[in-house]
Amino acid sequence: MDRLSIYLTVIVGAMLTGTLVTIVLILGWYSWPAIGGAAAIGIILTWPVSYAISRRIKRKDSDWDESKIERVDGGVPDPKAPEV
Repeated sequence: MDRLSIYLTVIVGAMLTGTLVTIVLILGWYSWPAIGGAAAIGIILTWPVSYAISRRIKRKDSDWDESKIERVDGGVPDPKAPEV
């Protein structure tokens, strides 16, 4: 999870959900299930779309250095380690 995708979630969520609701209204479906369904689809698709946009921005950026990111090993934590 990266910070850019978290920031993009707000922008993409408003844009995607608003666009889908507008399309539903343009098609003449003025019922609450149609509008609610479009809003739900927009909300569900917000995170994957913003993550994909974040990955694309970082892939195209020549100044982005992937080696600076700290990797987290998926190992089991030491039981003697103090709680953080």
